[in-house]
Amino acid sequence: MTTTITYTVTGMTCGHCVAAVTKEIEALAGVEQVAVCLEAAEAVVTGTASTAAVVAAAAEAGYDARPQP
Repeated sequence: MTTTITYTVTGMTCGHCVAAVTKEIEALAGVEQVAVCLEAAEAVVTGTASTAAVVAAAAEAGYDARPQP
């Protein structure tokens, strides 16, 4: 089932950070769309990828991501 989950992403400071997080999450199987916003410190991910996979992808890019309640 396709879902949309918003994650708080900490540690981003510039456009390069946004690009790195976007690239890692987009590479996940099941991700249909990702929108990363520096100002809001969040990533909105739509698709079937698991929360654990998205969190791990952000960590691979060097950032901490947690699903928002």
